[in-house]
Amino acid sequence: MSVETPRELPARRGFSVFYRGKTLLSRIDPIAQAERLVEGIEKKERTLYFIPSPLYGYGIPGLLEKLGENSAVLCAEADEGLLDFSLAKMGEFHRFGEGAFPRLSLVRAKDAANLCAFVRQTWGSRVFRRVEVLRLSGGWRLYPEWYEALAAALGRDIATDWENAMTLIRLGRRYVRNAIKNLRLIPQSLPLKVLSYEGSPVLVLGAGPSLDLMLDALRRRFGGLKKDRPFRIICVDTCLPALDEWGIEPDLAVILESQVWNLRDFIGSSSRPLDAAGDLSALPASLRVLGGRRFLFSTPWTGLRLFKRLKDSGLLPGVLPPLGSVGLSAVEIARRSGGGPVITAGIDFSFTLDNCHARSTPAHLEGMFEQNRFRSLLRAETAFRRGVFRTVSGSGAPVLSNPAMRNYRDLFEETFSSDPGIFALRGPGLPLGLKTLSPGEVLDILARGAPPLRAAGPGTETVPSASSLRTFVEEERDSLLRLRLILSGGEKAEPLGLEKLLDRCDYLWAHFPECAGAGGRRPGVEDLSFLKRVRAEIDPFLRLWEFSL
Repeated sequence: MSVETPRELPARRGFSVFYRGKTLLSRIDPIAQAERLVEGIEKKERTLYFIPSPLYGYGIPGLLEKLGENSAVLCAEADEGLLDFSLAKMGEFHRFGEGAFPRLSLVRAKDAANLCAFVRQTWGSRVFRRVEVLRLSGGWRLYPEWYEALAAALGRDIATDWENAMTLIRLGRRYVRNAIKNLRLIPQSLPLKVLSYEGSPVLVLGAGPSLDLMLDALRRRFGGLKKDRPFRIICVDTCLPALDEWGIEPDLAVILESQVWNLRDFIGSSSRPLDAAGDLSALPASLRVLGGRRFLFSTPWTGLRLFKRLKDSGLLPGVLPPLGSVGLSAVEIARRSGGGPVITAGIDFSFTLDNCHARSTPAHLEGMFEQNRFRSLLRAETAFRRGVFRTVSGSGAPVLSNPAMRNYRDLFEETFSSDPGIFALRGPGLPLGLKTLSPGEVLDILARGAPPLRAAGPGTETVPSASSLRTFVEEERDSLLRLRLILSGGEKAEPLGLEKLLDRCDYLWAHFPECAGAGGRRPGVEDLSFLKRVRAEIDPFLRLWEFSL
């Protein structure tokens, strides 16, 4: 970016700035103008105020006086020349409130990821609930789209942190219980890193409406689609009934869901010789349904010491990033397993009034079964639910979406758009930031198959033994037995010893509301209510560990 020197212009009160052919502040009274903007702000708790291109920082002192203790101001400058200017002019107060909770910071707006990381490192996770943009100077007009993207990224990051905390409160206990139950599968499963399709094109299928377009095109081009086809298919588990309806056998089904309703995705698939890749925290029954090879992976949905001990013991399956959506996880697995082009279809993050999922998927069949003279196939309760909004698909057609889907779409683009080997079917889904292909172009790539010289597959991997797993389980059980004895009054323990035991067994309390959003922190041993709730968690987990022996 430009390093031209900004030129100061005198105003009636304060100074204006001339830079790159533009006057960036009022020539009359820029201070009063900024102060009026600040006066009109409604005071909100737990708010991060984002100020693009602050220049002199006019209005910021009044904003800092108006803020509550749990709000802060983040100034960002995208232009190198203006950054030096702002640092010089704001030097006397840009570190205002320095301490455990600094209320003001000025940073270079290099990219969204670094800016979000800076906010987390400076103020912590789940400190703020919202982002408010304040344009106190005209400097933002030099890069309006960039500043808008930064503010949107900050908002998404804050929202994602809170969504993750709420998910941990609702499902954290279930995730851990599933993981403990699934430990028994580790000696019988393969690590995900041994999965290799040696350069073959990989088609990744989600359960969105565009799946119908892809399946129809596949059938017309390749007929029966036996497993000797020149490409591979990785699908999300929800696609299995639809693929079965078309007579298509996937090479791999990806399983992520932890709740029991996931089992409807496997109706008719019991013992089918299909390979499956499942998360360690997925529903145990789902991981046992299919009769092919089983690959395990883990996603760090929160930082538990239990997972670190599993890793140190050589028992933790390979880690995938916590993408939250089974479709995104399937694309990540495809990217790691092939080396050839990856093409997505059915990963839409959108729907219409009469079409939320592909035909023959469980959600579509449920709507068909419930149809009667009182209930239409049109799902008004879904289309008009709070938060649903109208948007435009990648093909230009009007579609519906919601904030959760949009967040997943944004995460998809952030994760995969920079990879030139990933493509998307052009259809009714939201734009994913990928190069889009017509069905004919997709089929041409799939028909070419793998290149003549295939990359060598990875070597064999050592599978953890049953004896090492048993040793680990016994140690975990013994820790819980001792903690139960202390909390039941059967053994006296020094506060430091109890603290260490509580930290070791953090899966007992990580899902508590006061802990889920606290970054691994918990109440102290003097909190009797906390200790009683921990004691209530011990017996169910003890039964799980004993079941795993």
